[in-house]
Amino acid sequence: MRAVCLLSGGMDSTTLSYVAADMGYEILALHLTYGQLTEEKERACAKKIAGLLGAEEFCEVDVGYFSQFGASALVDPSIPVKDFRDEEEEGVPRTYVPFRNGNLLAMAVSYAESRDADAVFIGVQSSDYSGYPDCRPEFIEAFQRAVDLGTAREKPITLMTPFVRMNKTEILRKGVALGVPYEHTWSCYQSSDAACGVCESCHFRLEAFRALGIEDPIPYRERA
Repeated sequence: MRAVCLLSGGMDSTTLSYVAADMGYEILALHLTYGQLTEEKERACAKKIAGLLGAEEFCEVDVGYFSQFGASALVDPSIPVKDFRDEEEEGVPRTYVPFRNGNLLAMAVSYAESRDADAVFIGVQSSDYSGYPDCRPEFIEAFQRAVDLGTAREKPITLMTPFVRMNKTEILRKGVALGVPYEHTWSCYQSSDAACGVCESCHFRLEAFRALGIEDPIPYRERA
């Protein structure tokens, strides 16, 4: 079996790739850059993880048009990344990149079909879809129907979302059991040398490690 894994270099996508390998899939790693602030760090982590997994391929695609569109703190420098200690945002988080997962899944399915792969793994999870509309289970189900209708191969390409009902702590527990090397992952939204420790992504990552009583192995400027 072969699977395309959307591998950002972050905690969730890295754990996801180890889950796919544990399920017996040969890994085709797909890494997409779109002008995010920590682009170089994420690329280095993704390449390292792909190498450790013995991925059949590491395919990197530049989708920089997200930066041209803007409207997200991840790609638009005029929009600050939220400090988790600030007042809670209402509505869609400012780190939401408009329809990003729709774009990423479309490219992953194209890659999978071109390589006769059986599945596409994406690490959407429950704490994301509370704010990101393209992380909801209903969105994945709808996209699966589009894949079934829009691909040419007789055997279906299955969208695999094993984390969709899991929280960050549960994902980390799964990764620890699989021996995931979290020292080679990166989650910070705004810093590449030492993680800021105060953006929402750092906060939820640190919370997960604390919940399991494990020291997060990456460097932080502060561990709020």
